[in-house]
Amino acid sequence: MADQELATPDTDAPRAQPRRAGAPEPAGSPWRRRLLVLALVLAAVNLRPTVTSLGPLLEEARADLGMSGTVAGLLTSVPPACFALFGLAAPRLARRWGPGAVVCAGLAAITAGLAVRPLVGGTAAFLAASALALAGIAVGNVLMPVLVKRWFPDRVGPMTGGYSMALSLGGAGAAAVTVPMTDALGGGWRVGLGVWAVLAAVAVLSWPVIARDRTGGAAPEAGPALAPATGPATGSDPAPARTRITKSPTAWALAVFFGLQATAAYITMGWMPQVFRDAGVSAPTAGLLFAVTMVMGVPLAFVLPSLAARLSSQGPLVVVLGAFGLAGYAGLWLAPAQGAWVWALLLGVSNCSFPLALTMIGMRARTAAGVVRLSAFAQSTGYLLSIPGPLLVGALYQHSGGWDLPIALMAGLMLPQIAAGLVAGRNRTVEDEL
Repeated sequence: MADQELATPDTDAPRAQPRRAGAPEPAGSPWRRRLLVLALVLAAVNLRPTVTSLGPLLEEARADLGMSGTVAGLLTSVPPACFALFGLAAPRLARRWGPGAVVCAGLAAITAGLAVRPLVGGTAAFLAASALALAGIAVGNVLMPVLVKRWFPDRVGPMTGGYSMALSLGGAGAAAVTVPMTDALGGGWRVGLGVWAVLAAVAVLSWPVIARDRTGGAAPEAGPALAPATGPATGSDPAPARTRITKSPTAWALAVFFGLQATAAYITMGWMPQVFRDAGVSAPTAGLLFAVTMVMGVPLAFVLPSLAARLSSQGPLVVVLGAFGLAGYAGLWLAPAQGAWVWALLLGVSNCSFPLALTMIGMRARTAAGVVRLSAFAQSTGYLLSIPGPLLVGALYQHSGGWDLPIALMAGLMLPQIAAGLVAGRNRTVEDEL
């Protein structure tokens, strides 16, 4: 195995043996490790501001661009669509060019999209520039964990935790400071959105060392998740082919749970600041409330997976998180401004269904290959299922002129999310169902 080969001492040879393709490669000297840590953190920080910086300024952008509520809903549906479509191409690109080079190119796409987006004068061009940035985020979402395993095989846990924290902080920071920074710079919404291209450009500059490696050693690890198996499972790969995983009720439950929690997350990221602003909350305060919701993912991303792993069934956690969401939506309906900080906190806890979904994916298959295929099916199907939700919220908001119907929809979707999570959380594996 690759990890065993890496751990075998080379006491008889005067020089290190060549690394086998596909084996994790340690980061090398302390200075190289520090550079790679910096590069990974900077990349992670840039994987959310494209989305979370827009919410606090969505009202100004809509007015300037002449964007209807329905089109604004389309804008909030673009992220999951891009993640589902462009994420599928990431492993294939990584096998051809190397994961580091693809992530570097993705960061360049983020920089270009963020830089161009404020300069355009029409809705279609704004959507296209946003899609360019989101395509870069999509490949980063898929390949960043691969690079963590490849360059830090001895510290996967701590590096994954640091990368996840940087991702959450990037999203929360953009939500909190976009409006105050816009005011401080004395510009309109275009300046407030465009300034995030500077942070992305800094991240690009930190990646040339990684991008030079074109071996793509880690890509095969991700590849089986995104390509149907070409033959029957063997003894070395007992997991079922991807085409057969659709026969598993657990796989479908996980896909629906993942899709509905993603729907809630992208509705929150796209619309929650607008909900508070329409209730009379100032734009800076609405941004801070949004940041509170986002930052809840930092501590809970560490706590939930460990807690879920100790339980034979994750159903109770699904119910608790769903109850937090229902309480938050009820508060938004009844008294959005009066209890704004409480509702933001409750919805932030509820949106932490994402790390729980990832943990359940890892627990619902017996083999590594099974986990990879299950993850591909659940995430790609789930992101596709999440696309209509933000669109429908935008349409309801546009035609009803208020938030009662959209919030009722959000609360209503929480019920099938809980039901699907209860099925997905049962103590069984997909191999048992195939």
